[in-house]
Amino acid sequence: MRARRTGLWLAYRLRWKRRRLLYRIWRKRRQIAVHTDRTGKISTDDVLLFATVRNEIVRLPHFLDHYRKLGIGHFLIVDNASDDGTSSYLAKQPDVSLWTTAQSYRLSRFGMDWLGWLHLQFGHGHWCLTVDADELLVYPDADTRDLRDLTVWLDSQGVPSFGALMLDMYPKGPLGAARYQPGDDPLAVLAWFDAGNYHHQRHPVYGNEWIQGGVRERVFFADDPRRAPTLNKTPLIRWHWRYAYVSSTHQVLPPHLHDVFDFEHDTLMTGVLLHTKFLPIIADKSAEELVRRQHFENSDLYQGYHSRLTESPDLWSALSKRYDGLATLIELGLMSRGNRD
Repeated sequence: MRARRTGLWLAYRLRWKRRRLLYRIWRKRRQIAVHTDRTGKISTDDVLLFATVRNEIVRLPHFLDHYRKLGIGHFLIVDNASDDGTSSYLAKQPDVSLWTTAQSYRLSRFGMDWLGWLHLQFGHGHWCLTVDADELLVYPDADTRDLRDLTVWLDSQGVPSFGALMLDMYPKGPLGAARYQPGDDPLAVLAWFDAGNYHHQRHPVYGNEWIQGGVRERVFFADDPRRAPTLNKTPLIRWHWRYAYVSSTHQVLPPHLHDVFDFEHDTLMTGVLLHTKFLPIIADKSAEELVRRQHFENSDLYQGYHSRLTESPDLWSALSKRYDGLATLIELGLMSRGNRD
C-alpha cells in the first residue's frame, strides 16, 4: 500500500511539473522572434525537425542534407545570436522556418523553452524530431527506409516515441589536426567511437533508462563517472500539445514517452544519434564556452572539460572501433531492430 501511495504521489508531482513547464514555455514565447516564416508549407503528414543553433555554418550544409534524405518535411529552427552567417544561410533554405533570439541559452533550459513554444504551435499531431546541429540520427534500415516509413511503422505498433543512444564520434589523432570543409560528411573525419563501455540505470524520479559511458566518460570523467554526459535521448515523438521536454531530449513528460529502451528483452527498436561534436572547430567552441558558460547547469563542474578540449586532445585508443555502417551499430548492441522484421 505504501509503494502504491508513493507511486501515486510521484505521478501527481510529474503531472504538475509538466503543467509548470508548459506555463513556462508560454511565458518565454516572446523571447524568440520570427525571422523567416514558411510554416504555411507544412503538410499534415510531414515529419518536422526542431533545433536550436548557434554559429553552426560549418555543420549546416551536411546536417540539412542528411535530414532531407531521411524525409524531413520542414525544419523549424531557432538561431541564438549567431555571428558566422548561420541566420542568413538558413533564411535562404526553402524548407526552413527561422526564429532568432539573443536571450540566454542556459536560462531557456538549453533551448527547450523556445522549441517548446514551436512544438505547441506547429508540432501537435506531427511526428517531431528534436535534435542538435551536431546530431545525425540513424536507425535500422535508415539507408533504405526514410522517417515516414519508420513513423508509419511506429504508428502501426501503437508506439508514440522513439529512443536513440547519443554516440560520440571522433578522429584518430589530435582533434585539431583533422581537416573538414563545410558540406563534407563529418563521419569521413570522425570515423571512430567507443564500442562497449556504456552503463545504464533507472532514473529514480522519471523512471527512464539513464545511460552514460563512452569516450567522454573514459577521457574526461574517469575520476567521477557520475558527472559524465547523459547519452539516452528520446528525439522522435508523435507530438501532442500537452507534452514537454524536461532536460534537453533526455527526459520528457508524460514519462511513458521516454520508455524507449528495453535492454532485458530487446523488443523495442532504437536508433543512434551520431554525435559530431569533435570536429576541428571544437577547440574554438570550447574556448568560447569557457567565457559564455551557457551549456551546463553547473558550469563550474565542466571548466576542466572545456579547458582540455581547447588543448586538442587525442581521444583515440586501442579499444576504439571504426564506424563502417548501420550493421556495425546493431551487431554491437548500440541500436536495435526490436521486434521489426
